[in-house]
Amino acid sequence: MKTSLPSSSIEDYVKVIYSFTEWQDKPITSTQLAQRLGVANSSVSEMVRKLKDQGLVDHQPYSAITLTADGVRLALSMVRRHRLIETFLVRELGYRWDEVHDEAELLEHAVSDTFIERMAAKLGNPVRDPHGDPIPAADGSVQVPAAHRMSDLDDGHTGRITRISDENPELLRYLSAEEIDLDAEVEVLGRKPFGGALVVRIGSGAARHEFDLAEEVASALWVHSESRHPGCSLE
Repeated sequence: MKTSLPSSSIEDYVKVIYSFTEWQDKPITSTQLAQRLGVANSSVSEMVRKLKDQGLVDHQPYSAITLTADGVRLALSMVRRHRLIETFLVRELGYRWDEVHDEAELLEHAVSDTFIERMAAKLGNPVRDPHGDPIPAADGSVQVPAAHRMSDLDDGHTGRITRISDENPELLRYLSAEEIDLDAEVEVLGRKPFGGALVVRIGSGAARHEFDLAEEVASALWVHSESRHPGCSLE
């Protein structure tokens, strides 16, 4: 008897559940899942029951949702597809990094495993996508770099930008206009009074500039540390 393949909806759900917890430890709730997928809470409840029946998630009423081992395997497969496609669109087809998410969402369900692996080989088996998110290997292994949100760092902290959240395309366009990109050097100078902007220096040499970053921007930038910060949290 032929085993049925998971639907694109199931693939989307497990991918979002995984991605939510990739850079922090808090599991996702039904409400958060509904917000990220742009669907009604009732639709999420029905799908979570289906995912549980298929052994892809663990969930009790009124509690957070977590992936089982089978759920993680499926999620990593979809994350690999999505991030490789994003990388291909930027490197080979000239897409901007704020344009690729929606295209990848469509293409990741349509192409074969063979296509994905040939794409990976063509790209030189990259380990991160255009936003710095790690690309899982074909065997499902993934290395998430040690990094912290810039908004959590203390004054004087230095490092390099290792990941930029792709949740808000408008924010990505702002960062491009300001020439803030992956691997840029960062030094945290402090905060403006009364909960004001985070003041940082970004870049090196003559390209080094000072920025006043709003909380939304500082929270979207993840820094690989070059100086220790005992108070940092990934949450």
